[in-house]
Amino acid sequence: MRIGVDATSWANGRGYGRFTRHLVPAMAALAPEHRFVCFVDRAARNRFDLDLPNVEPVEVATARSQTAAASADGHRSPVDMLRLTRATWAADLDVFFSPTVYTYYPLPPGLRAVVTVHDAIAERFPSLTFPSRRARLFWNIKVKAALLQARLVLTVSDYAADDLVAVLGIDRTRLRVATEAPAPAFRPSESPDQVAEAARAVAVPPAAAWFVYVGGFNPHKHLDIVVKAFAEVARDRPEPPHLILVGATDGDVFFSSQHSVRALVAELAVGELVHWPGFVADEALRHLHSGAVALLLPSASEGFGLPAVEAAACGAAVIATTASPLPALLEGGGVFVEPGDAEALTAAMRLLLDEPATRRRMAARARERAAALSWDRGARAALDALSEAAA
Repeated sequence: MRIGVDATSWANGRGYGRFTRHLVPAMAALAPEHRFVCFVDRAARNRFDLDLPNVEPVEVATARSQTAAASADGHRSPVDMLRLTRATWAADLDVFFSPTVYTYYPLPPGLRAVVTVHDAIAERFPSLTFPSRRARLFWNIKVKAALLQARLVLTVSDYAADDLVAVLGIDRTRLRVATEAPAPAFRPSESPDQVAEAARAVAVPPAAAWFVYVGGFNPHKHLDIVVKAFAEVARDRPEPPHLILVGATDGDVFFSSQHSVRALVAELAVGELVHWPGFVADEALRHLHSGAVALLLPSASEGFGLPAVEAAACGAAVIATTASPLPALLEGGGVFVEPGDAEALTAAMRLLLDEPATRRRMAARARERAAALSWDRGARAALDALSEAAA
């Protein structure tokens, strides 16, 4: 088959981009008999590093990066989307794959397609994911158009699939699941010196304990609750732990609550204990995970929860939301708390900080569970969905 791929999300620095950059190469490697025609804009082309004989990148001239233009309070140019549609039409494809609805663009009439909808978070929590009604309107139009054109819908977990049925009304028979996995870079540190150097690089003092959060600073991630729980745990301890908030601190195109979180850090007088290193490369991040008390991800909801799985692959316990597939994916590998339950989050942080034996046991289990996941499994599910849609 000639499979078209919307690879404009290759440039995305968040979960959408990571999903695309790991799943598509795995698909191409597993199916050398198929040709993958990957449509990219300039920003995606600059990061596109997939060099396989059955992969053909097609650069489409657009006025803006599609990843940037599809921001929380932005919109994409109709001319840019038309150029992508025309390029797709000219490619003589059998089927089309959108790794994320985030950068979806209208497809030529009659082209069979599989579109990935990662979760229903935007629909369940619109006020926490969009800064304006206008932004919500553009998102809703895009999702509805994508679902109308898609023969099948891909998502990343059974939990997300159930949510898409309940919230978006998608028929369960149209849904297929392609699970995610940690990248090969995420593995335990080889020595304590590597962990110490990574901590020093983000200004955590020697011998201090730390918790890690990785992701965007969006309201639905409940970072206000994280900071309040952390301040409670740190209070009156002679050697308080530190909190490392990893994620882009500027240039983020998603709806952010970073300023209010920073204000809360100042209000609670924990500024010396909270670190904002910005983006941290995977090789350095794995050492922060390896030495962490736990990875924190107590979001309102997660379609998959990849940061927790990546931390688990490095041998870290997790404290994560029950509104996700993580309690099943990482069963026994951490503590799972109801969204918004600050007391439970505080208790979980105290437990893993004060009981090293419990922490080590959970961390070992988390690593074992993460090791059972692979991008090849997700890629095979996506390929099966494409073959089914093209039939």
